[in-house]
Amino acid sequence: MNIVLDLLFLLIIIIYSYLESLVKVFIPRRRKSVAGEIVLVTGAGHGIGRKIAYEFAKRKSRLVLWDINKVKKEVGDITIVVNNAGTIYPADLLSTKDEEITKTFEVNILGHFWITKALLPAMMSRNHGHVVTVASLCGHGVIPYLIPYCSSKFAAVGFHRALTAELEAVGKTGIKTSCLCPVFVNTGFTKNPSTRLWPILETDEVARSLIDGILTNKKMIFVPSYLNISLTLERFLPERALAAINRVQNIQFEAVVGHKTKMN
Repeated sequence: MNIVLDLLFLLIIIIYSYLESLVKVFIPRRRKSVAGEIVLVTGAGHGIGRKIAYEFAKRKSRLVLWDINKVKKEVGDITIVVNNAGTIYPADLLSTKDEEITKTFEVNILGHFWITKALLPAMMSRNHGHVVTVASLCGHGVIPYLIPYCSSKFAAVGFHRALTAELEAVGKTGIKTSCLCPVFVNTGFTKNPSTRLWPILETDEVARSLIDGILTNKKMIFVPSYLNISLTLERFLPERALAAINRVQNIQFEAVVGHKTKMN
């Protein structure tokens, strides 16, 4: 009998959740203030990180741009961390150097672990804070010649989802989490990117979307936002259809293939 009641309750929750999501489409989300919050942004010297730091500065946050141990003594406990630092080596797997694979994982995911572990205790003691994981569309779908990058971004999405679940399990609901997943961004890390179906984003647009997501405590932030619909549809499409979409999409960028640089 208990299982029947549990399933009935689950059904009610599912229906309520869909209705709540529908209502939120038409009602603007309430935004929180980040004025006075101490924000650490990794990789803030270039690209998206630089624009993110600028957006926080406009909102009167106190910015920390680096050295964790010294920082804690000078400005106090970090309340918002944006794990943004990233690296990419476009190449086929056999042309990718071992040290490049290691560096990709060290920067794109292991750094998230070490920084979050260093800053989370203070957040948990106050039950207040926000952990932001900068991932990518490549954390949900794959692109040839980016195997280490895609793998590390899948790990980053998994880190975000697991951390979110764990904070809820231990009752630290005052600590919010967000994960940023944009398509190609014009940062210079990937040379000459192009695609038929998705825009090549500018860093300003991505930073503004991230800030908006943080202020509304949005867990998964896709840029552009309709990527969420596209990814949902892909789960129901057969393999042949997905292959056709990839051909139409025609993603291209400079990559080392067979030890030569080509547009792929």
